[in-house]
Amino acid sequence: MAMLRLKPVRATQDLKAPRASTLRGPLPAGAPSDVDRVYGEIFDAAMDRRLLPGAKLTESALCAAFDCSRGTVRAALARLAHDKLVAIEPNRGATVWQATPKEVHDVFAMRRALEGVVIDMLTALDDVADRLAPLREMVDREQRAFEQGDRISWLRLSNAFHVELARLLDNHVLTEMLAGLCARTTLIIALGDAPEDSTCSYLEHRDILDCIAGRNAPGARDAMDHHLKDCEQRMDAVPDTGAGLRHPRRHHALTPSI
Repeated sequence: MAMLRLKPVRATQDLKAPRASTLRGPLPAGAPSDVDRVYGEIFDAAMDRRLLPGAKLTESALCAAFDCSRGTVRAALARLAHDKLVAIEPNRGATVWQATPKEVHDVFAMRRALEGVVIDMLTALDDVADRLAPLREMVDREQRAFEQGDRISWLRLSNAFHVELARLLDNHVLTEMLAGLCARTTLIIALGDAPEDSTCSYLEHRDILDCIAGRNAPGARDAMDHHLKDCEQRMDAVPDTGAGLRHPRRHHALTPSI
């Protein structure tokens, strides 16, 4: 059984790596409620890989960790289950979502489709090269995080790249859908990555940006497809345990939360 580890971590501040929970949409006005706080902490623990797929989320442990009531924990878990990041089963409680082989392929298929929509919409814009400037700076920070060994910042920036790319279109529905799929992809990838290994996703992100800036939609699509298919194919090598659950691999390169 995966361990429940909720100890907070800090990404390097100068890298400006956003927490994954802040990418889902506009933050509510005013101070966050207890439910918002617990939801965000569990969400980020899963995205930062402090909570791995299959980890059991017991109400008593969460109440103690967040100094809150069982009602707050149940409401937060219900929201996470609605977002498909937590599975709640009668008489078994809640666990961090763990993909079946079919879900792996379905999620990646939808990622490719939505990322293609984003690319087509961006390459149709006359000012797309100017709009990409913040993303280029983000990729520079992603590279610095990788080179400095700041794994949390690197994971966060790698994930944020795709959400922020969609956000350039100012389409809240598209951004929300892609953010949800990125979160589920992060949990899928966590099943097969080894923290001691590494990969250079920022190079692929730069290739994608270069193609979009040149309004080369086919080239951008090809670069994005390669980026996503590489991850999916590595997941195909993860042994299936028979119940649709997979054991983490230890021999493949770490792929960030794309």
